[in-house]
Amino acid sequence: MASDATLTVCADPAALAETAANLLIDVASEAVRERGRFMLCLAGGETPRKTYALLALPAFSERVRWDRTWVFFGDERVVPPDHAESNYRMAHETLLSRVPIPPAQIVRMRGEDADAESAAAAYAASLNEVFGTRRGELPRFDLVLLGLGVDGHTASLFPGSPVLREVFRTVAAVHAGAAAIPQRLTLTLPVLNAAARVAFLVAGAEKAKVLKTLLVERALLPAALVSPEHGQLVWLVDRAAAALLTAAERR
Repeated sequence: MASDATLTVCADPAALAETAANLLIDVASEAVRERGRFMLCLAGGETPRKTYALLALPAFSERVRWDRTWVFFGDERVVPPDHAESNYRMAHETLLSRVPIPPAQIVRMRGEDADAESAAAAYAASLNEVFGTRRGELPRFDLVLLGLGVDGHTASLFPGSPVLREVFRTVAAVHAGAAAIPQRLTLTLPVLNAAARVAFLVAGAEKAKVLKTLLVERALLPAALVSPEHGQLVWLVDRAAAALLTAAERR
């Protein structure tokens, strides 16, 4: 594992969700205290879903200044927002509809737009507008949550994708041929690596092999290319996902 990354092994998915929720609360409090607002980027997938459901409970939600929180998305399938496979729908149902965040502060990717390239450009423009970035600057999220696929993909950055070489655009339309819904919108590596904190949430025995490949063998899979240049990288994993790591490798 890279020396500038930290790994926390949690007992089970429930403990992982609680650890992730507490991390988000801590980062949100610090961001609001220091800069007046919390800029959060959400992930899709089953592991983040558990974290969002926990954050919606009063014991957690009441500790976040939702009125000072802006929510974005790391990727989206090219589907309408009410589609069963929409990352926005999942986040809305589990968290966003259950906390007092102003709707104008939820900035979703428009997966329903017929032209994915235009939707990507529009989301990039939204990032610039909300963050107040100028030409050549990258938005800096306070916290980016990411998942991990068994093939090493994260967000919608897949092995072999030309978007992995992107150096200018912050958002791109991609085609993931092996996916059930291949047309995607995704943040690119430059904006992920400009974040103050990136947290991977990884659970399940099916992730054990790819996790070892990434953290020990240092394979150049897409998730391995996420390395904040001036920020922190955190891996939050459950015991099943960490099963192939030795005690020394977990440190």
